Amino acid sequence: MEGEEDLPRDAKIVKSLLKSMGVEEYEPRVIHQFLELWYRYVVDVLTDAQVYSEHAGKQTIDCDDVNLAIQSKVNFSFSQPPPREVLLELARKRNKVPLPKAIPGPGIPLPPEQDTLICTNYQFAIPKKQPAQAMEETEDDEVSAEPNSSQEQKTDVPHPTSQKSIVSSQ
Repeated sequence: MEGEEDLPRDAKIVKSLLKSMGVEEYEPRVIHQFLELWYRYVVDVLTDAQVYSEHAGKQTIDCDDVNLAIQSKVNFSFSQPPPREVLLELARKRNKVPLPKAIPGPGIPLPPEQDTLICTNYQFAIPKKQPAQAMEETEDDEVSAEPNSSQEQKTDVPHPTSQKSIVSSQ
């Protein structure tokens, strides 16, 4: 390959790693990005190893400090799955709860609306406005002395105080 003699040793190693993994085509910047990641990781590990070495009262970093630093990086960066026994116990507890009943009908059976993520979880309380003429009639009916006519109109038009109670209860 042309220009490979000009590459630093670490860049050649990254190139050979990519080739060994079957990656034949890539942008030249990929090598530089891998090198930057590699150097940053090594600097972080060695910095942590130095802290561990100083904490232990040692003059130099040894293999145990580097191993401890790598292990702490792995534990911090990658989460390990819980042991099989823990997963089995969680599955037993979860499977004790029965699944919700499906809604009968054509197509794929779905769980009840309250158990879905797309169900409406709110309600609007919108007061209905009465027409001006209906408001005047209701006010006149309350003042009039005829009880029969006022009751007939009150059943046709909702009373304004009932609307206030709906809004105030929300």
